[in-house]
Amino acid sequence: MSTPLIILLVILVIIVVVGVLLYNGLVQKRLRIDEAWAQIEVQLKRRWDLIPNLVSAVQGYMGFEQKVLTDVTNARAAAVSAGAQGPAQQAAAENALTGTLRSLFAVVENYPELKANQNVLALQEQLTTTENQVSFSRQHYNATVLDYNTSIATIPSSLIAGPLGFHKRDFFDAEPAAEQVPVVNLGFPPAGAAPTGASTMAAAPSLPPAPPAPPSLPPATPPIVPPAPPTPPAGAAPSA
Repeated sequence: MSTPLIILLVILVIIVVVGVLLYNGLVQKRLRIDEAWAQIEVQLKRRWDLIPNLVSAVQGYMGFEQKVLTDVTNARAAAVSAGAQGPAQQAAAENALTGTLRSLFAVVENYPELKANQNVLALQEQLTTTENQVSFSRQHYNATVLDYNTSIATIPSSLIAGPLGFHKRDFFDAEPAAEQVPVVNLGFPPAGAAPTGASTMAAAPSLPPAPPAPPSLPPATPPIVPPAPPTPPAGAAPSA
């Protein structure tokens, strides 16, 4: 066997081995996405099962807003039916259901009887726990999707991803309201704005400036005393 043929065979073997490794890696990442999505479905199904119990617990109270209950029921039915349409449609339906549940909880706050009902409190706590589990599962799923989408879009995996049927997966997006950064107003005026409160009061009159200090006087000059006449010696006759 000639040397060029051996080199060619070695190159082909290397290409095949690399291709098999890349293929197996993409398959594993795709399976991890399916496993992460299954975790989301488990938590969503738990929430779907809790919602009818919550509606039954609150609808018997007099004066309760029936429109809110109807919205929750319709949103739940839409979320259940969206399960077979893919992550994007499922995320939109679940976000709408979350919004109706928030409206329901807000209305419950107006009814002291409901707030004191242990069954309602227990259902609210279970729904809150389920929401947290959905959030954690969403983060895990989106991380696996990002890893998979990055792999099929970069070389060398991109060379075999398209021909072998590896396509981009959709993310399970969070509710838009959860992505917004809350604005905290601490009562401080914005930069450049006039201060409130004390600024509305009339300004106190300013005191007049202090009078200038009087000019300093020159130092006093002591008077000049003429020298005394010399004393004559003893025994000398006074001069005329």
